[in-house]
Amino acid sequence: MLFYDFEVFCKNWLVVINDVTNRKETVIVDDPSGLQAFYDEHINDIWVGFNSRHYDQYILKGILCGFDAKKINDFIIVKGNPGWKFSSMFKDIPLINYDVMLGTDRGLKSFEGFMGNNIKETSVPFDINRELTPEEIEQTIFYCRHDVQQTIEVFIKRIDEFNTMMYFIKHFKLPIMALTKTKAQLAAEILGGNRKGQNFDDEFDFPILDCLELKKYKYIADWYRNPENHNYEKSQEGVMVAGVEHNFSWGGGHGARLKYHAKGDFLIIDVTAYYPSLQKKYHFGYRVMDNPENFEFIHDSNIEFKRKGDKKARMPFKIMDNAISGQMKQRQSALFDPMSNNSICINGQLLMLDLIEHLEPYCELVQNNTDGIIIRVFNYEKDFDIIDDIVADWERRTGMKMDFDTFFGEIYQKDVNNYLIIDRETGAMKVKGAYIKKLSDLDYDLPILNKAVVDYMVSGIPVEQTINQCDDLKEYQIVRKISSLYKQILHGGHWESYRAMNPDTGRMKTFKRFVGKRKAIKEKCIRVFASVDVNDGGVWKIKNTGAIEKIENTPEYCFIWNDAVNGVKVPAKLDKQWYIDFANRRLKDFGVM
Repeated sequence: MLFYDFEVFCKNWLVVINDVTNRKETVIVDDPSGLQAFYDEHINDIWVGFNSRHYDQYILKGILCGFDAKKINDFIIVKGNPGWKFSSMFKDIPLINYDVMLGTDRGLKSFEGFMGNNIKETSVPFDINRELTPEEIEQTIFYCRHDVQQTIEVFIKRIDEFNTMMYFIKHFKLPIMALTKTKAQLAAEILGGNRKGQNFDDEFDFPILDCLELKKYKYIADWYRNPENHNYEKSQEGVMVAGVEHNFSWGGGHGARLKYHAKGDFLIIDVTAYYPSLQKKYHFGYRVMDNPENFEFIHDSNIEFKRKGDKKARMPFKIMDNAISGQMKQRQSALFDPMSNNSICINGQLLMLDLIEHLEPYCELVQNNTDGIIIRVFNYEKDFDIIDDIVADWERRTGMKMDFDTFFGEIYQKDVNNYLIIDRETGAMKVKGAYIKKLSDLDYDLPILNKAVVDYMVSGIPVEQTINQCDDLKEYQIVRKISSLYKQILHGGHWESYRAMNPDTGRMKTFKRFVGKRKAIKEKCIRVFASVDVNDGGVWKIKNTGAIEKIENTPEYCFIWNDAVNGVKVPAKLDKQWYIDFANRRLKDFGVM
């Protein structure tokens, strides 16, 4: 397996390739014949990169075809074209390319930052209009090597994604070249997606399932039946269901008690693999599958291993099951079927509404979100059996299966996507949401806040204690990367308020003025920390239009630390009070303080 990364300049190009199997590194600089020889030797190997599906593989193929690497680079980066459009010759150069990058990623540098690694950029500008000096070549190789090593780290942390692809390629006896596809493309191939060439004119001819038993809330279902509402811009907002304000749209329905904190007996009732289960039970989307039996194999295996509690065996089926269910709303997918997608989304939320209507007399609805609900039972000993019977009847009518989690304790809920529920008898917890979830190595942003908030909710530990006792600088990191809408990051200065006479009214008024100077930063991804030094100033981003904006959720005064931060102790100028205040604001969002 080879990990590789290209760097392209006006007059130069280079690639660093790490052969992890043989523990050997190869660096090729401006040598097409050397690249050809290496490619010929490793034509049957798997080439792994970050964003290589969209960029690096086309630089490689282009050089092998004799094209100017800079022209391909600009075709993709500057003009925003897909690389395959540059030349039809690319399809004649086989390459087993696996891309570590997923569709929601913001870039390799963000992951390097989250992992606590060095995120400095080379000082060699990519728009330099001459040949690079030997020193510039060496510096570029140094940073390119670093990115390859970081790609290997991300690959290891995402090994389940790779193993999923390999499992299904082997199981369905597909060529290894299928590894170049996205999970969505692989799913479409496995299921025999046949949407291309078929024209369906029935997007809003979705059925409302006969098993639905709505009375009190039937008007919500009727809204979807009304042709006047067959517009994705329309929705039902502010609808009261079981005392909770809900929004119902074409993408789903949800509602939650905001800033809610309560003690009692709680049930989390989730539908097992809800959307895929609806898809199988009612054959939604089967008309665009030549091989629906393959979908059923994947879905049934997902459920089977979940019931057995075998997380390792279940993982590839769970990942692929979820990948399949999202394809019906992707226009470019061979499984694109908007009518079937509407059928799943609408019936999914209406069936959940059906369950809530039947449970309403015996509980307090805490939240309803797509595939499950949380309720607080009024009288557990008296009402649990009734609730259990209602759920069992719902399962019988709908063909779905439910998972029950019981908590005798306490819940903190900010909104439908952020809550913490704890069983005070067993210590079991369920946590959801960016504010309080356990952060991974690839999402390690402001971790001290999550820990402080959870410690307070679970153990009553003041946020001041959690934060003041932590001496690990990485726990305080804020990693920010600007998008393509912005051209540069600035550091320094701040806005201050002052009182002065308003010349128009003759009265005193509060004005704002910018104090200090902003300094340009070469990196587009930075790691910052709150600072007690007012000379440090804030961090800003310049829009391509020239407008300057403050970078979101960053301190007024901060220092930048783009070197590796793992194992670094907190410096004296870290402003811990900023983090304490931020943690308290999060607690207020949960209605705790």
